[in-house]
Amino acid sequence: MGHYTEAEAFVLPRPQPLLIVISGPSGVGKDSVLKRMKERSIPFHYVVTATTRPPRPGEKHGVDYYFVSPAEFARMIEDDELMEWSIVYGDYKGIPKRPIMEAMAQGKDVIMRIDVQGAAKVRALCPQAVLIFLTAESEEDLERRLARRGTESPEELRLRVAMAREELKHVKDFDYVVVNREGHLDETVDTILAIVTAEHHRVRHRKPCDALVLQEDPGG
Repeated sequence: MGHYTEAEAFVLPRPQPLLIVISGPSGVGKDSVLKRMKERSIPFHYVVTATTRPPRPGEKHGVDYYFVSPAEFARMIEDDELMEWSIVYGDYKGIPKRPIMEAMAQGKDVIMRIDVQGAAKVRALCPQAVLIFLTAESEEDLERRLARRGTESPEELRLRVAMAREELKHVKDFDYVVVNREGHLDETVDTILAIVTAEHHRVRHRKPCDALVLQEDPGG
């Protein structure tokens, strides 16, 4: 065997933290998937979305969402505190940047659940993000889930189903699609974990998002 210089030493690529986006239509179980991940103590940094909509029964501020007033949301936009924001069914939703930047600086994978239009904005800002489209088995299955949730009027239910049809057309813009079958939540989580594991074993790692690099505070 030949001799190697120090520069030729056995060095493996160092995996970079991933920005993972879980998206898909309302009612497919995005929140349930992330809740099960937390229950299983999967060590991601879980992004908390800011929203102007009121809390649903059982939702907690700072855990499920940051529930803020329209005036506070406007301030966050003006101060460039949001990675992206949009209007969803008449309410504002946005992703605070700072917690993501701090987590990725610590080498943690970051996972967020976000609507389809928000996912497109994240991909434009961070082309190396891992985009996963979560879906139900069928339109009928999705409609049953939404109806069972009981948070929408018949008119709102029809709107969400129509929106889901449109959102399904954007599957091609994602890296992966995962079917969240009723009663198989752990299987869905395992599939997403397999995707993340495979991403960390790529020969050519996804590059960090320049827009989320934490800058040193010049003031110390």
